[in-house]
Amino acid sequence: MKIEQLTAKILTENPNMDNYQLAIAVSKRTDELLNGAQSKLNIDPKSIKAADLAIMEIAQGLVRVQGFVDIEK
Repeated sequence: MKIEQLTAKILTENPNMDNYQLAIAVSKRTDELLNGAQSKLNIDPKSIKAADLAIMEIAQGLVRVQGFVDIEK
């Protein structure tokens, strides 16, 4: 599946998350992967970009995105 399709899947399945929140989550997971964290997928991290791997993990529900709370105005 293309990265654009995975991004759309994540946002569809998580209606409370917006593009900016997803970007922050992908960035944090990418940093973890680049700093030695093990991939939760059976993919060699050297064969794929860390950001793409992070999106794939989030889309498959292997990495949970927490900490975003709607603030009532």
